[in-house]
Amino acid sequence: MAPPPPPLAASTPLLHGEFGSYPARGPRFALTLTSQALHIQRLRPKPEARPRGGLVPLAEVSGCCTLRSRSPSDSAAYFCIYTYPRGRRGSRRRTTRTFRTDGAATYEENRAEAQRWATALTCLLRGLPLPGDGEITPDLLPRPPRLLLLVNPFGGRGLAWQWCKNYVLPMISEAGLSFNLIQTERQNHARELVQGLSLSEWDGIVTVSGDGLLHEVLNGLLDRPDWEEAVKMPVGILPCGSGNALAGAVNQRGGFEPALGLELLLNCSLLLCRGGGHPLDLLSVTLASGSRCFSFLSVAWGFVSDVDIQSERFRALGSARFTLGTVLGLATLHTYRGRLSYLPATVEPASPTPAHSLPRAKSELTLTPDPAPPMAHSPLHRSVSDLPLPLPQPALASPGSPEPLPILSLNGGGPELAGDWGGAGDAPLSPDPLLSSPPGSPKAGLHSPVAEGAPVIPPSSGLPTPTPDARVAASTCGLPDHLLPPLGTPLPPDWVTLEGDFVLLLAISPSHLGADLVAAPHARFDDGLVHLCWVRSGISRAALLRLFLAMERGSQFSLGCPQLGYAAARAFRLEPLTPRGVLTVDGEQVEYGPLQAQMHPGLGTLLTGPPGCPGREP
Repeated sequence: MAPPPPPLAASTPLLHGEFGSYPARGPRFALTLTSQALHIQRLRPKPEARPRGGLVPLAEVSGCCTLRSRSPSDSAAYFCIYTYPRGRRGSRRRTTRTFRTDGAATYEENRAEAQRWATALTCLLRGLPLPGDGEITPDLLPRPPRLLLLVNPFGGRGLAWQWCKNYVLPMISEAGLSFNLIQTERQNHARELVQGLSLSEWDGIVTVSGDGLLHEVLNGLLDRPDWEEAVKMPVGILPCGSGNALAGAVNQRGGFEPALGLELLLNCSLLLCRGGGHPLDLLSVTLASGSRCFSFLSVAWGFVSDVDIQSERFRALGSARFTLGTVLGLATLHTYRGRLSYLPATVEPASPTPAHSLPRAKSELTLTPDPAPPMAHSPLHRSVSDLPLPLPQPALASPGSPEPLPILSLNGGGPELAGDWGGAGDAPLSPDPLLSSPPGSPKAGLHSPVAEGAPVIPPSSGLPTPTPDARVAASTCGLPDHLLPPLGTPLPPDWVTLEGDFVLLLAISPSHLGADLVAAPHARFDDGLVHLCWVRSGISRAALLRLFLAMERGSQFSLGCPQLGYAAARAFRLEPLTPRGVLTVDGEQVEYGPLQAQMHPGLGTLLTGPPGCPGREP
């Protein structure tokens, strides 16, 4: 049976035209722009029946610009798009496609046509509506989003700064986004920073690191006196850490195939360039001392938290630290006695009927999910746009990128960037000034001197020792937890309580526990649920290993493991009855003892980009 035709909205031509190439002696092309892709067909010297590289999905496009020749006699304008297609081996590589607009006799007319295409493509990339009358002018474009990038230079294997400089900054510059960048220096630096920000200057805060830096940002926003407004600030994450759990969930929502390392970073950067926010549930966690913090990811006890903290000494290995930590954890498998109580969700999370039901004890009302497919420092009280913010020198250039076109300059005769985008002697390529920041906004590409090379990474301090003080700072947010009685007091009768010996307990909000670990396959950023997963004692090491291997595909609940349990909840309480252990919130160690938590649906906003087709590369 033939597949159904694509929807009209995705296949209807929005623009169509004939273009030359650069240099002018190259072939000529017919371009057709739809809401999903740019179609390219060679016309001369010989038409292609099956054009190679003739379909450019917008999901692979970071941005576009218009250019002009430095030759006074050249009346053509130039339209350039930046793309990141996947190669045969699955990795992405930056490419540029530049087309010559030469259908009119004057440069002004050709420039207007090139800008019409650039405007239409930018609107599609950012999810902005196009007018039905076909009048497409740069006036349709709002002020470019202003982003504050916070980079942890020690993220992952210490590659975060290099990856940011070589890949992230070029890509968001191609997208025409306005940004400033700050490197964090210590734990809780980002938290202190966002507490003193003038938030009206920014449209989003993006962390370039692992999950821990975003934890600091969200808790810093909720610590502000104006927390009710501050927490609405859209936040994003570009993965340069070890676990990258939230980025894995963003990648999946964007329709990309599972990815790790640089490929995951490029996928998430492409989604960030597209713009678009999504409600983000936040979990309010009250610890034994009465202090409170907010979680966007997980609360863990037992095997998961043991591996997370004990593998800190292997941080230089990047994501491989968790593999090594898991092997060591299996060799010394522990069980922990405790009590888990939870307020069940009023409705079951939407998921297909599972292939295998989990065994249920009478007291365990579990719902079984099914798998889904060095620098100057300034006081924090100053506005960030007033600070000397470090950006890389020389200017943004991605190693191995194709050289930009020579003898082209910024359209309209505006100021040019230093010639750092290409090789020696190349003139710069630059976004159209009509798509850049207006006067008075933080400038994209604001430079201040920095030392060349990656920052020096201090030696590992080894395995952290549990202390009475939380490594996650306490929140002073006034948001009430109306579902939670005081810690230590009896729970309402509609709560479910389980007591026994556990190998692990995990309370997770999004779908992913790591970039390649799908702990709650059906979870969404805004489902209003905390997903409780536990493994009771009695499981063999081999069976536990099978669970984690199946988690790479999100199919662990189909194994029929009798020790594995699951429940969707709105709030929970965990009371460890074993005197020693490790508790983590978003991968950071907290004080050991009883804790309880409540989900606050849609409290935050996450920059996710547009949704894609789950489980399939767009």
